[in-house]
Amino acid sequence: MFVKSRGEHASKHVLPKNLALLLCFASFCAGMFFSNRTWMVPDAKGIPWTSRTGGKQFVDYDRNIVVKNEGNSSGDISGSQHSILTMDKAISDLEIKLMASRAEHETIQKDPTMSEAEKRKKLEEEKGIIIRFVIGHSSTSGGILDKAIEAEEKVHGDFLRLQHVEGYLELSAKTKTYFATAVSWWDAEFYVKVDDDIHVNLATLGVALARHRKKPRVYIGCMKSGPVLARKGVKYHEPEYWKFGEVGNKYFRHATGQLYAISKDLATYIFINQNLLHKYANEDVSLGAWFIGLDVEHVDDRRLCCGTPPDCEWKAQAGNICAASFDWRCSGICRSVERIVEVHERCGEDKNALWSANFVQTMRTSS
Repeated sequence: MFVKSRGEHASKHVLPKNLALLLCFASFCAGMFFSNRTWMVPDAKGIPWTSRTGGKQFVDYDRNIVVKNEGNSSGDISGSQHSILTMDKAISDLEIKLMASRAEHETIQKDPTMSEAEKRKKLEEEKGIIIRFVIGHSSTSGGILDKAIEAEEKVHGDFLRLQHVEGYLELSAKTKTYFATAVSWWDAEFYVKVDDDIHVNLATLGVALARHRKKPRVYIGCMKSGPVLARKGVKYHEPEYWKFGEVGNKYFRHATGQLYAISKDLATYIFINQNLLHKYANEDVSLGAWFIGLDVEHVDDRRLCCGTPPDCEWKAQAGNICAASFDWRCSGICRSVERIVEVHERCGEDKNALWSANFVQTMRTSS
């Protein structure tokens, strides 16, 4: 229930205190897991964009590239230019496949009597849980990817758009911008970051977080301490490895990046100090670094990092439902588009668990 609408920076959406949880996904590919819809890609014909050669290009219905090379009246294209154009087309095709992957997810829980917007409103008003897909902007402003996102946002209204240019090496900046933006828009008790290729049981996650509602400065996740990788070219290379001591040292304890939650006061701290907080190569390390010198309680909750079946299935059968499941070797569910339905069927909580959950009672019991 929002008591104030968007407007001045001081205005916030205040969530009902059943839980008051803002759950945001790092991207948008997992949307079909929570909703029954397909991605409607806007008509691409006639959308201009600029290639690396500087020539003006237009995209037709079949994603064929029509080139207007204004700097070459003869229309001839050199071999190197042709290679660049071929790469441009490949990148554009990958963008379309990325958008289409959202449509490949099938709905897990279908309620024909209630629309998606109604279910999302009910979740917000009755349980205080906001879910948004967090994404910035492409490096090509106004390109087809941005236009597709804008088109879906007009229909569904479940994106949180950031003033941020997307890129794998910019995840630390995106994380900082996300928390700073979210806490300025919504007055929640917890702010959660979730990767889009993991399985989440919302009621179980809510219960796990509700146990810490009365604590100040709480940082919740699966805490780890991996090696600082100094060698260039390897995945998760840390250019500033020298700051962590001798080669071979490990990072300080921090929550693994697939899912973590922070309390409102920590999100506020990021908002206030965002221009001073240093960004390391890896976003989970960056978040941990921002809190390492503060009086923060680190909560290591292994229910937030179960393995996929059979691990989460065995735990579910034993009555220990996992809040989140993924494959460590893939940093998410391996082949998530293909397997997300199977993981939910074998490890998902009861379909009525979220609506019957009493987060307030959970807090009182754990006090």
